[in-house]
Amino acid sequence: MVARMGSRERDGGRRTQEVEGGPATAQVLVPRFRLQVLEPRPESPVHWHSSGDRCSLGSQPGNDIIIDDPTVSRYHCEVLVDAEGAHVRDTGSLNGTVVDGVRVNDAYLRDGSLIKLGEAVVRFQLGQDTIQIPLSERTSFETLVGQSVAMRQTISLLERAAATDATVLLEGETGTGKGATAESIHRASARKDGPFVVVDCGAIPENLLESELFGHERGSFTGASARRVGAFEEAAGGTLFLDEIGELPPELQPKLLRAVETRTIRRVGQNQHVPIDVRIVAASNRDLRSDANSGRFRSDLYFRLAVIKITLPPLRQRPEDLPLLAEALLATLRAQPHEVSALLTPAFLATLRRAAWPGNVRELRNYLERCLVFQDALPISGVTHIGELAALTQASQAADADLAYADARKRAIDAFEKSYAEALVRKHGGKVAVAAQSAGIARVHLYRLLRRHGLTPGQG
Repeated sequence: MVARMGSRERDGGRRTQEVEGGPATAQVLVPRFRLQVLEPRPESPVHWHSSGDRCSLGSQPGNDIIIDDPTVSRYHCEVLVDAEGAHVRDTGSLNGTVVDGVRVNDAYLRDGSLIKLGEAVVRFQLGQDTIQIPLSERTSFETLVGQSVAMRQTISLLERAAATDATVLLEGETGTGKGATAESIHRASARKDGPFVVVDCGAIPENLLESELFGHERGSFTGASARRVGAFEEAAGGTLFLDEIGELPPELQPKLLRAVETRTIRRVGQNQHVPIDVRIVAASNRDLRSDANSGRFRSDLYFRLAVIKITLPPLRQRPEDLPLLAEALLATLRAQPHEVSALLTPAFLATLRRAAWPGNVRELRNYLERCLVFQDALPISGVTHIGELAALTQASQAADADLAYADARKRAIDAFEKSYAEALVRKHGGKVAVAAQSAGIARVHLYRLLRRHGLTPGQG
């Protein structure tokens, strides 16, 4: 059993402690911290010193600290510093994360705290000096806008990602704009004159997805009456965006891994491999590290996709961006100047800030569109306030204190999702497209919810 240090790109999209000056300074200060592996005892001491605002720990290459111990998950946990202090977050580990004797999902750390990962033990120490984290001087990146620290930190990462051909993994809640972000990376890159091809891995039937990605030869299966070029070849010279990559079936994951590693693909029914020239951007609305720990997603594929990992901040974590966002969204909706001035009043913006926006930017856009249709600042409908969301979640299932926090939270969310999806589809007579529009979510996302909980539109 050994422990050693690894290296990887840092992800973004989170608050930090102190901003120096305004946009011109373009930096933020975070405390430096150190981690020391105590158990299993390494052959030589492992002292990891931070150069950013977080550190990932696990047994898989790609972590900052690699602990080769059978009780440590592939991507076990991460330590980070942000606006509220230093804390550790479990990333879906199998044996749990314990801080000073208490099992936690996300917990604050004190100087000298002991973090237990399975049977491994790591000591956390907070330094006296600080580290400068770069922020973008810009408040926009192609179609994305934001002046908050979280968004300017994200824009800084996007600028650097766009300047390379490296594979990018975008993570973030539903509605945070992962599709728009992928297209913005493409537009800002040297490949902007090439095609931008989108494949939604969760919306295409499993039996058709391989052909959609890699293409097929005539006669390779029943119904293959002609040769078909897949998305990888279609995106030649440009960018291939693999949305909801976490929904990729297990049998296709090795084939995608080979394509990412070798930059070659093989059409269905073909023997030889064809070279490809694409830049790959993948996206998921959940933390794929948890799926890698449970075996639902290949850890080596995750490692290959997360060369640059960028986490998009949810809207509730950047309320100061709402005026800019509302103005930009109204422009995309082709609102007239008098409509914009009538809506973007101080009172209206204050109302926007009080909402939790569980559907994030997509929900905000749908709400603004409704306001334009009715020529009025409508009440914000649906589950938009934190208290209402908590009440519904609590009503859907009583908390079980015998469960770990992460397990209890997942059970409550699953129960809420199932009951909400059932009621929503029932209300709209099984019409999924209409139901999704009224809820402010994508139709694909609603189909995914129904499938995840074993429901069909007819049950609604």
